[in-house]
Amino acid sequence: MPVTLASLQKSKEEKRPLVVLTAWDYTLAPILDEVVDIIMVGDSLAMVALGYPTTLPITLEQMIHHAQAVKRGVKQAFVVCDLPFLSYQESTSGAIRSAGRVLKETGVQGVKLEGGYPLMVETVANLTTIGIPVMGHIGLTPQSVHRLGYRQQGKTEVEAERILREALSLESAGAFAVVLEHIPSDLAAIITSKLSIPTIGIGAGSHCDGQVLVTTDLLGLSDKIPPFAKSYLNLRQVISGAVQQYADEVRTHKFPLVSPNKGGLGG
Repeated sequence: MPVTLASLQKSKEEKRPLVVLTAWDYTLAPILDEVVDIIMVGDSLAMVALGYPTTLPITLEQMIHHAQAVKRGVKQAFVVCDLPFLSYQESTSGAIRSAGRVLKETGVQGVKLEGGYPLMVETVANLTTIGIPVMGHIGLTPQSVHRLGYRQQGKTEVEAERILREALSLESAGAFAVVLEHIPSDLAAIITSKLSIPTIGIGAGSHCDGQVLVTTDLLGLSDKIPPFAKSYLNLRQVISGAVQQYADEVRTHKFPLVSPNKGGLGG
């Protein structure tokens, strides 16, 4: 059965952890679709698929292009597409246009945006009012890299109170779930217990309602992974070995295999 907002909420209520991974193309999407609950077309693809140093340069058009490819390969999972930097922060009307385009042109079921109280809370409320499902994202927000860096958030009492307030406000505004990135596990546990909507953790401990990883980190394709992530395979090494074997066989005339049946002139 396809994953829906109702089934995501039921998972929270039944304490069934949600499995979330990222995708950026058609090849990967159906593989993830066999297992995960949510596929996230994250703006992290700016770095892992397009080679940018941060998520900031990617455009709405590029996100739509990749989300279209991913959605073509998905039949079961709930697909969420990130709204990229400056496609939603400038005004509520701009956010509505951006989110509307994403849903209209890709077929994904929801969008994700970063930030909380007060500006993003108003934006989330306006989006959900017109029927656009929104996933929040607080704690370490990569689109704020030049202000926050990649350091853990919520370590001080003031920061922790702010993040908790943002989570509660996003729920009140109608968000269907909230990503908690790189915050202390005890803070994530408090937020998860206070929210009635699912929390999705990344570097936020084991008390969240689900977990998300960037798939290149999981597969061992990244140059380096965050300390809170985990590689389950060294696919970078596997691919490198296969490429080297192919190159060796071409250079030693072992590939392609010689056909047993001669053809051509004089055969």
